[in-house]
Amino acid sequence: MQLGMIGLGKMGANMAERLVHGGHQVTGFDPGNEARKAAAARGIASTDSLAALVAALPAPRVLWSMVPSGKITDDTVNALLPLLAKGDVLIDGGNSNYKDTLRRAALYAEHGLGYVDCGTSGGVWGLAEGYSMMVGGDAATVERLKPIFETLAPAKDQGWGRVGPVGSGHFTKMVHNGIEYGLMQSYAEGFAILGHKQEFGLDLHQVGEIWRYGSVVRSWLLDLTTDALGKNPKMDGIAPFVPDSGEGRWTVAEAIDLDVPAPIITASLLERLRSRDSDSFTDKLLSAMRNEFGGHAIKREGK
Repeated sequence: MQLGMIGLGKMGANMAERLVHGGHQVTGFDPGNEARKAAAARGIASTDSLAALVAALPAPRVLWSMVPSGKITDDTVNALLPLLAKGDVLIDGGNSNYKDTLRRAALYAEHGLGYVDCGTSGGVWGLAEGYSMMVGGDAATVERLKPIFETLAPAKDQGWGRVGPVGSGHFTKMVHNGIEYGLMQSYAEGFAILGHKQEFGLDLHQVGEIWRYGSVVRSWLLDLTTDALGKNPKMDGIAPFVPDSGEGRWTVAEAIDLDVPAPIITASLLERLRSRDSDSFTDKLLSAMRNEFGGHAIKREGK
């Protein structure tokens, strides 16, 4: 199958390369000249405009977008609209908010265009290991695109599937990432407790290696965590600042809308927000309160 890949950043280029290795013809587009050069070095042909990309593909066209959520995805979707013809399909493989996906899909449907949302997980390891893909869209359209998903997945019948109508793929990926927040927070807190028990002198990397085999908490995330502890046991040089890319917030908001209690995911999101406050007014005020009602000493800055 021949398709166009929009966005030749690390993940987009990796996906394009895996597709090429799987026997597909891929033409890419990226506005950055350096990204196009890097893709060419990996055997991926590219164009310097969306119009040229569309022109290079046979009808009915299949395009896969791997660009960040929000405005850049809207800009891409809108720029493609007048270039495409009835029967063409756009796959949004980024982490878009599913509500935005529903809006974009409705717009494409008005013009006889297909829209498929593919929540994609696998990160930098996807090229070698394959990607986990949660696909939302019309059943017949997804079936036609099946060879693409089978090539990108860890195996033809593993790690991917149509989970429902359009919007469901990004919804499922949103919750996937919310769960990821909670798992990461739990591992981080557990290893922190182990590390603070100084009289035992625990080797956190060794503990992680033990847990990786036979333990009920073993996982790929634990594998990566243990690898990180082996490389940098004290986390030297790493600032205690944890970004979030939006999916955790969306998951918490959806849980509230659906009246579903999600305390672990919510707490893990709040911890990420807390990590960014290097001069916490909240903590200063808490200390002042303790001094006011109980005469407890206040620790002064720099001491």
